[in-house]
Amino acid sequence: MKKIISLLLLTALFVSCNEYQKALKNDDVAVKFDIGTKLYEAGKYSKAIRLFEQIAPAYRGKPQAEKLFYMFAQSYYKTEQYYLAGYQFESFASGYPKSEKVQEAAYLGPKSYSMLSPVYSLDQTDTYKAIDKLQAFIDTYPNSEYLSEANETVRVLSEKIEKKVFENAKGYNTISDYKSALVALDNFIADYPGTPYKEDALFYKFDSAYQLGINSVPAKMEERLNVAKTAYTSLIRFKAETKYKKTANEMLARVEEDLQKFTK
Repeated sequence: MKKIISLLLLTALFVSCNEYQKALKNDDVAVKFDIGTKLYEAGKYSKAIRLFEQIAPAYRGKPQAEKLFYMFAQSYYKTEQYYLAGYQFESFASGYPKSEKVQEAAYLGPKSYSMLSPVYSLDQTDTYKAIDKLQAFIDTYPNSEYLSEANETVRVLSEKIEKKVFENAKGYNTISDYKSALVALDNFIADYPGTPYKEDALFYKFDSAYQLGINSVPAKMEERLNVAKTAYTSLIRFKAETKYKKTANEMLARVEEDLQKFTK
């Protein structure tokens, strides 16, 4: 019995493959559409794409075009070809504004771009693009069933951008470019007042001011040490029991000691 079932499955697979190969070479776009639809419904998206690519230009403006281009976009999405999926979904949404699938397509377009967002340490051009497109969707469809998911995706992407900006600012401190670190960290704190990285940003701002102060030429040392002292105060005011307290207090003691030289 098992052998019979296996034989039937192999036969069906052979017939299916043979049918697909014939469709690829067939000049009849209706045949390609029919076979492509069957492959799509069977979850064989890569094969369906090859047929859809062949007939897409011929179907523009035809009654079956709406179904074709929806399947085309979904096939790209299912095979994780997100650039192409995003483009096709956006084209579908603009080309078929009265379709019952328009809202889904309008969401999956931006969602496709969000899938292209890389880890925070890399260039975030695709992340910014995805946020802009998702926000446009949210503004256009404020009552959408996809609203909650869209908002959550925006939140996750925004947090990635925030981490990227913080790490860039902190990076100036790491490479001992303390003047740039002070500017970048100040800008970060101003731009992201509720950031979970605020404690870290305030400490690295203090550390940058401290390093700049203790290593200054005498003419600039007093002023820079006072800037460091103010930065320490900001850190402690934000979080009195900061995780950096021991180190920060030791640094402050050095600042106070060096400032004593200017009171004599």
